[in-house]
Amino acid sequence: MPSNLIKSFLKSFLLVTLFFLSNSGFSQELATSEESQFWLWSFLGRLHPLIVHFPIALIIVAAVLELFSLRNFKSKFRAGIHFLILIGTVSAILSAIFGWLLAESEGTTGSILDLHKQLGIGTSILSALLLFLLLKADKSASKKLISIYRISLFFTAFAVGLTGHYGGSLTHGEDFLTEVLPFNSEDSSIEKMEIDLASYQSELSPEKEMKLIGEVRMVLAHNCYKCHSGAKIEGELRLDEKEFVFAGGENGEVLTPGNPSGSELIRRINLKKGHKDVMPSKGELLSNQEKELLALWIEKGAPWPDGAANPSMFRVAELAPRNPQLPSEKNNLSNPIDLWVDQYFAENGLEWKGIVDDPTYLRRIYLDIIGLIPSPEQQAAFLADQNPKKREIWVERLLSKNKEYAAHWLTFWNDALRNDYTGTGYITNGRFNITDWLYKSIEANKPYDQFVKELLNPTEKSKGFIEGIRWRGTVNASQRTEMQAAQNVGQVILGLNLKCASCHDSFISDWKLEQSYAFANIFADSTLEISRCEQPTGKMAKTRILWEELGEIDSAANRSEKLKQLAENLVQPANGRMYRTLVNRIWKQMMGRGIVEPVDEMDNEPWSQDLLDWLASDFVENGYDIKRLIQLIATSKIYQSESISVDSRDKLIAEDFQFTGMVRRRLTAEQFSDAVSGIVYPLFGPEDQKYKPDELSTETETPENYVRAAFVANNTFLKSLGRPNREIVSTSRDTQASLLQALELTNGTQLDSALILGSKRWKQSYDNTDTLTDEIFLKALNRKPSPKEKEVAKKALGAKAEEEQIQDFLWAVLLLPEFQLIY
Repeated sequence: MPSNLIKSFLKSFLLVTLFFLSNSGFSQELATSEESQFWLWSFLGRLHPLIVHFPIALIIVAAVLELFSLRNFKSKFRAGIHFLILIGTVSAILSAIFGWLLAESEGTTGSILDLHKQLGIGTSILSALLLFLLLKADKSASKKLISIYRISLFFTAFAVGLTGHYGGSLTHGEDFLTEVLPFNSEDSSIEKMEIDLASYQSELSPEKEMKLIGEVRMVLAHNCYKCHSGAKIEGELRLDEKEFVFAGGENGEVLTPGNPSGSELIRRINLKKGHKDVMPSKGELLSNQEKELLALWIEKGAPWPDGAANPSMFRVAELAPRNPQLPSEKNNLSNPIDLWVDQYFAENGLEWKGIVDDPTYLRRIYLDIIGLIPSPEQQAAFLADQNPKKREIWVERLLSKNKEYAAHWLTFWNDALRNDYTGTGYITNGRFNITDWLYKSIEANKPYDQFVKELLNPTEKSKGFIEGIRWRGTVNASQRTEMQAAQNVGQVILGLNLKCASCHDSFISDWKLEQSYAFANIFADSTLEISRCEQPTGKMAKTRILWEELGEIDSAANRSEKLKQLAENLVQPANGRMYRTLVNRIWKQMMGRGIVEPVDEMDNEPWSQDLLDWLASDFVENGYDIKRLIQLIATSKIYQSESISVDSRDKLIAEDFQFTGMVRRRLTAEQFSDAVSGIVYPLFGPEDQKYKPDELSTETETPENYVRAAFVANNTFLKSLGRPNREIVSTSRDTQASLLQALELTNGTQLDSALILGSKRWKQSYDNTDTLTDEIFLKALNRKPSPKEKEVAKKALGAKAEEEQIQDFLWAVLLLPEFQLIY
């Protein structure tokens, strides 16, 4: 390569650089003067995306070729490397210039753009320096210079890639690269919101107005913030704070309160995809519901509270415990739960439902307490029991089956504490299994205050919950392990959503970013720097519990001491919220719907504040005993009453929800699997078992001992039936039947294999069709078939059933709602 060409190029580059650096006011002048509209600047600026790919590709390729030349600087690749670096350097500089022109002519601003600019200028300077070092190294052949040149080359290649990444963030959104990673899977697959527009048609109460504002801001956050927030500002428009929303952008105001048809925002979101003015210009357009919501909001005057949130606009549950006086006994009711329910029914004009029969009740308590279907022998014994208090006695008996109880409730806690046997975190040893500690804690019925203490101030065996998942590579600030701990503790133990406030001040609650970081700081080895929307603020976090009245944390203490202080302060009886959260979760697990719903939003209004407060206080007064709480619920009249069905989960979370009784529930993945294993054939073998407790002592009659599904790693079969992946906290499962479930149950190999092997056993054990039918019904449905069912079975099975016919018959019984639901 001619040296004079390189020297001339470097001189030209120096002159251009000095020109830009010496004219610091030129940018502002260009943006405001008439000359800034000259078409050539805009045209050259728009060449930036074309030119910018040259340095990214060429310099990185040069770095790759250099790896093949490490042993021989004068290798056959040298001429190609020279050419790539020269062209890459020229295009890097042109990219920086054209990119600068593009930003100024298009009026784009924002923190990501600023960073992209700085990296772009820095990369162009590095490229020129690289070219200079290459010339020197080539001329002198000095080993020292060659080493410096190579270090510069690899560093420049990295800088070019990083600059390109932020350029991609500008065009595709700042999470374009990271949104597909596992830890962002929840955010990257945001479903279109279900919005109850009808609820906003009448005059807005303060609560309804705040809910409307929250939903509007959620729509803006999901669809608009990539281009119109503090991170990136296109067209001088920001939509993340009140003053900017109403100020508008470069073309003036975007909304006129009270006049949606005259608002530019509404016009643009209703344009067709591909129109030059449509918004969002990238990605999916807003759904019809979202468009209607924004129009309705503007029609209502576009209300927006001053600041991030007005505390008076959100319902905030009391922190302190409250022990209301029990209503007096009446109507032959003695269980305290029933006294509160009876009072609620009287206040709302509701009637008690009838009490379920013995077989239904027995099946219900077996599934709810130990997760299994009672055997025909167990049912026969229960029906023969003449003790008028047999239901209470059998509940106690099931609760005493510590191992079976632990195997069932392990699933509940595995979901909540996002504990599993495989997953992303295990790939990099960034996740810790707490199964042994958890199982033994449940088996021993460890008092809940002690249980929480050991989660917050953990031993080596219980540390997995607050350690979080250490994802591969760099994660966003809101997913660092300390913030994961804050979010998970808030969600599971306190019924509190801190995820929004982990990135910015929440607009759906009063929680502020600084409060989330102060709480996360308790779990940190060193003081955390606060990042707002992924941008470091330079401000260091304080160290505090979310509620100061619960006590202080010594910010100067080490992590171990801070965790000890947190554990002691958080579990004290004064923290009524923690115990309301727990009893609400257990209530939902057994009754199908929480007293507060969703169970992770404990600031929502309960259908009975008195029942919730009394249960929490009673729980504390009686030694934090979860089994006693389950026993109290399972022996109540309301638990023994007929269940109700709902055709939509939306009705369970509606604001006008009225409690009338237990909600009918679908068997969990684990309950269904264990039932199939016990009745048909084991679905899982010893090779599938990831945790092996001491021998279970189940009384259930089974073909052979089988592996409980709770001890099995997640798989296609369990996923299809609703088991979550547990990379994040899961405190509620979707109980609606799904297409995936239907496909797995009809075409999946797991169930099909069990049916094939199970049919062989059933054929060997029962030669007579009538006896075979009776036994299948007794084991699966806890009853004998009706004459009509027996007639259908005989037609399906024939006088002497073959294996294939038995297989089909078993499959049909397993798909019955009567088998799959807890009535």
